[in-house]
Amino acid sequence: MVANVQAADAPTILVFGDSLSAGFGIDVDQSWVALLQKRLEETGYEHRVVNASISGETTAGGAARIDSAIGTFSPDLIILELGANDGLRGFPTASIKSNIETIARHARDSGAGVVLLGIRIPTNYGARYTQAFEAVFSDVATDLEIRWIEFFMDGIALNDELLQDDRIHPNAEAQPLLLDNAWPIIRATLDAQ
Repeated sequence: MVANVQAADAPTILVFGDSLSAGFGIDVDQSWVALLQKRLEETGYEHRVVNASISGETTAGGAARIDSAIGTFSPDLIILELGANDGLRGFPTASIKSNIETIARHARDSGAGVVLLGIRIPTNYGARYTQAFEAVFSDVATDLEIRWIEFFMDGIALNDELLQDDRIHPNAEAQPLLLDNAWPIIRATLDAQ
């Protein structure tokens, strides 16, 4: 759990994700979440960023721990980045959608804003599964009227120069690009609060 030192009463942004947000395989200070804290400070936002991301986390795991995270950190905004591990394991898309909806609803019920970072997966399970998986994010965003981006790893996922040796996780050089992908929707959501 990484929280930058800010005033105790500063509004909190909770990043609730998996290895893509936990800084897997890189120095956590180089992660897009750490870079988000710096960008907020540079652009005049007084928010503190708390990273509650866990490598290997599934949407079911996230749904099970969202209330505890909300109770602990009282976030004003939750950035939800889960689903990749479910998709890579071929979990049923209906379950993935239900879990993401549960997390987003609990976040909203707490009074927090929600930003959903969409994920795409390789076509290992066929086009039908891949399309159903990708539709989860747009469907949840539409159903719950929350802001989202279509593909958090856009410009990174197919670029070996921006991936670690496993060809799945973004390397340190990719982290500013991840932030750039997410920043417009994060900023729009903060400005609307």
